[in-house]
Amino acid sequence: MIIAQITDTHVKRKGQLLHHMIDTARYLKRAVRRLNALRPRPDVVIATGDLVERGRPKEYKRLRKILAELEIPLYAIPGNHDDRESFRDAFGDQPYLPKNGPFVQYVVDAYPVRMIGLDSTSPGEAGGTLDEPRLRWLETRLTEQPSRPTLIFLHHPPFQTGIKVVDALGFRGAAEFADLVSRYPNVVRVVAGHIHRPLQVPWAGTYASTASSTAYQVVLDLRERAPLGIVLEAPGFALHVWSPLSGMTSYACLTDAESAALDYPGFSDLRAERAGRLRALPTFVAAHRSASSAR
Repeated sequence: MIIAQITDTHVKRKGQLLHHMIDTARYLKRAVRRLNALRPRPDVVIATGDLVERGRPKEYKRLRKILAELEIPLYAIPGNHDDRESFRDAFGDQPYLPKNGPFVQYVVDAYPVRMIGLDSTSPGEAGGTLDEPRLRWLETRLTEQPSRPTLIFLHHPPFQTGIKVVDALGFRGAAEFADLVSRYPNVVRVVAGHIHRPLQVPWAGTYASTASSTAYQVVLDLRERAPLGIVLEAPGFALHVWSPLSGMTSYACLTDAESAALDYPGFSDLRAERAGRLRALPTFVAAHRSASSAR
């Protein structure tokens, strides 16, 4: 089974650019075309949050229009830039999505690997949360099929990334989450987004990983007091490949594989259009906005 992961798409309304320079919708379209062209094609695509920038209905309308071109089943969860109710409205026609309840989380049982989507968001907060009700729900789901290969996906990584300004946002309930997962060896992978970087770590008796954004990446700066910076590196996605013999193998993939990180289609156009700005500012610092300030 092949599970593709896209994350942190940050789609804005038509005619608007992220940070006045990044056409996030355009790069999501490229990712969709790339995923459709993969051979063998992934069985499913999971979208691990921050799918739009401000959580507004018009952004979700544009997002759904782009994702309608995806020829692979899609399962999405919200991130801290998403608005839970607007998200639920936008994806309300999807049978996997719960129609009500305080959280957007669910189980997908139709494939060789069981997939559990968790809602790690809290309104107005940029950091992650898995409180007692959500952990109790997860434990119930894990107890249902304790021997079946299971992948858990959520927006916030439940581990320290080393990027101090990201880690400072916190994750309430991360220790309890790790303790729960450690009791279920059938959990073959925990995958997240949020940090706009591919990263894989041993965690809670399994492995946890994050994926590149389909739009832009966070500057890899491990200094104690480094500000949060974003950089126009190549966008990407992840592939998680399950085999009964070898278990789960995860790959970090570039959206435009032939172009690599130095100059890929789209950002070359962006440079031509905004050459002065990009020459002067190949990376730039962006203040991290919480979900509340983003709206």
